[in-house]
Amino acid sequence: MIVVIDGPAGSGKSSTARAVAHELNIQYLDSGALYRAVTYLFLESEQSLPKFFESLYSVQLTFKFDNEFQVTLNGERITEAIRDPMVSEHVSRIAAMTKVREYINALMKKTVQNDLYIADGRDLGTAVFPKAECKFFMIADLEIRAKRRHQELNTNGIKVSYSEVIAEIKRRDKIDSTRDNDPLKQADDAILIDSSAFNFDE
Repeated sequence: MIVVIDGPAGSGKSSTARAVAHELNIQYLDSGALYRAVTYLFLESEQSLPKFFESLYSVQLTFKFDNEFQVTLNGERITEAIRDPMVSEHVSRIAAMTKVREYINALMKKTVQNDLYIADGRDLGTAVFPKAECKFFMIADLEIRAKRRHQELNTNGIKVSYSEVIAEIKRRDKIDSTRDNDPLKQADDAILIDSSAFNFDE
């Protein structure tokens, strides 16, 4: 069984999914972290895209949820490295590539076969798990999302200005909602949640 929460950056989907996983003692799948991992791999490899695509299926990308979503690449923990601003700058572009999406989607589908998961992303309810037992789509006002993300980054020791964060969210929103492959959109059978006026506990 899988429950999915889709939505744009900063809408609260990841925090909500993690909290539910903790509360119900079920598995959590952070699809965004997997796309960040592939983006990190591409930036580190310094390969051309054709060469990178050829090598993608030979890497060992593993993950687990144990109080936090931990990502390992070829045996090396990269949980913190994938949150680097350079990765954030490029992840939407890399995530829009068909071969990358095929790789990540196959990995996610294989992973959730034998356990109970809650997952968050942008196209899980429409493209990856269209038959998910329960679907939600979270939104929030742009300014609220930027404030949340700015606070999260500062908490993690990444110093960026609020204006930089809001510009980055606008850029990612445009890329995610207009890409040809599996764009960000609400599934017809998803429950819409506007978290603008909610604090985390609510």
